[in-house]
Amino acid sequence: MKDRRARRDAARARCARCPRCIFLLLAACIFLYGFGFSTSRLFFPGTFHPVPGTWRAPQTKAVSGQAPRTQIAVRETVIFPDQALIFLQYPTTVSVSPLLGKDDVECAYFVPNASQPHLKLPPLRLDGLRLRCPLVHPRRFSATVALKPTSGGRGVFVAPGPAHVWNKVVYEALIDRDNTTLVFVKGLNLRPERAFDPAKFECVYGWDFTSPRFLLKSEVVSAAQEIVRCRTPLSVLTGRAADVKVSVRVKGRGVIPSIARPERRLEGLMNWKEHEMCICTMLRNQARFLKEWVIYHGRIGVGKWFIYDNNSEDDIEEVVEALEEEGFRISRYLWPWIKTQEAGFAHCAMRARGVCKWVGFIDVDEFFHLPTGLTLHQVLGNRSMHSNVVELRTSCHSFGPSGLKKLPPRGVMDGYTCRRRAPERHKSIVKPEALNSTLINVVHHFHVKAGLRYMNMDPSVMVINHYKYQVWEVFKEKFYRRVATYVADWQAEENVGSKDRAPGLGTRAVEPKDWSSRFCEVIDTGLRDRMLKMFEEPWTRLLPWMEGYGEQAKRRHRRRSRRRKGRG
Repeated sequence: MKDRRARRDAARARCARCPRCIFLLLAACIFLYGFGFSTSRLFFPGTFHPVPGTWRAPQTKAVSGQAPRTQIAVRETVIFPDQALIFLQYPTTVSVSPLLGKDDVECAYFVPNASQPHLKLPPLRLDGLRLRCPLVHPRRFSATVALKPTSGGRGVFVAPGPAHVWNKVVYEALIDRDNTTLVFVKGLNLRPERAFDPAKFECVYGWDFTSPRFLLKSEVVSAAQEIVRCRTPLSVLTGRAADVKVSVRVKGRGVIPSIARPERRLEGLMNWKEHEMCICTMLRNQARFLKEWVIYHGRIGVGKWFIYDNNSEDDIEEVVEALEEEGFRISRYLWPWIKTQEAGFAHCAMRARGVCKWVGFIDVDEFFHLPTGLTLHQVLGNRSMHSNVVELRTSCHSFGPSGLKKLPPRGVMDGYTCRRRAPERHKSIVKPEALNSTLINVVHHFHVKAGLRYMNMDPSVMVINHYKYQVWEVFKEKFYRRVATYVADWQAEENVGSKDRAPGLGTRAVEPKDWSSRFCEVIDTGLRDRMLKMFEEPWTRLLPWMEGYGEQAKRRHRRRSRRRKGRG
């Protein structure tokens, strides 16, 4: 009897503990559930708040066809003032490279609810999975891709994807070494060179911002110009939230549309730099000048080039590939975002930081000139004695057409030898490790961390030859569009007296009769003379960027070899 009573009491005690066990089990489930979607609370307490809704991955649906090439889909489209940039995608199981080339596609334009395109046009360019199409009445037509018919097959039209207007969109995102995300935003319209209150903004991570099931909300650390820096959720850092996009919510105004997926594109190690000196540039249709610019700067000490291609339509890929075969370290990065040079330079500084001790930010028509005959390594080494100097500002001399009416056949350094007397502006070489976390820059210089400073370079030691006013054939291309965010296009009636413009030219790309003789106040052959000593072949007078360079020397070497063998 006593044993039965004891067993009954033990059973009642276990039953009494059941609610407590159930409560503990539910609490554990809730904790694990929250950990899966907002794990970043462990590192950034109180900054991430999941919001219920519908969360789904983007669809990858083709309109018709069974062949592998028809598995392509339009992920999204960005509408620029003069073209449509279409982002294509394949299923992750499909190999992309052999499936699609420029000759395989056309740009197709649909009216709403139509089954066939109203118009088809050849694409401007296809770079990987980025298709650039001419802009055709964006309010009436949706741009998409049409796959041309294969032999014995038929063409395929791919359904248009969601479209975003360029004046308001999050376009790039880069995860920094401190695990913050740099979010590049068009449409914030923040003033240049000013940091803004980060509490007015909020970062949002998810797949569908219109009807999200779960959004990861993140604290903003800094906001300036086009860049918002925010803390990154742990689920994004660890890859559990795959293919997630990031956007910015301006408090009181809603979430900005986004196409940006956070990526790690940083190179190298923090404590060891492979290169003493690198260069970042942004260009458009400058391939014909690239070889001279790279070869010269490689000789005076540049170890790597970061080239941000801003919608080129020339043969830049072939030129870069040829230079790489000659041993030059070049990283070409597609940067289709118009009038975003400051943001592009900030992006480049972060990518170069792990492999470059110093980075210069210059254009392809700008050349460092060291009148004393030093190399860049020697100049930078001499400045290392000033431990708090992290930026070197170098004056720019603007050269004119120098009497020429046609492109100089031996290159810009040899052809243009007459310049304006006074320097215009400056360009900088900086230590990217020392940049302020906001990455504020105005192309010519950056903001650096507190306690660090810049130094103005003595022009007798280093200056920049800026071949700004070249022959009209080249110069008129500058009227197309300026790349800097805060610099007005030359055709715009805005800041007409700015130093960024050509004095006295106005806003129309019409060649003045005296153009070839303008901007000539001082004859300056310093860089030309040094360049000829460094590069000119004594017998042929050819330069390395000219066709046929080295061929005569090879033929002479072969003739001498044959003579020696004959005498032997």
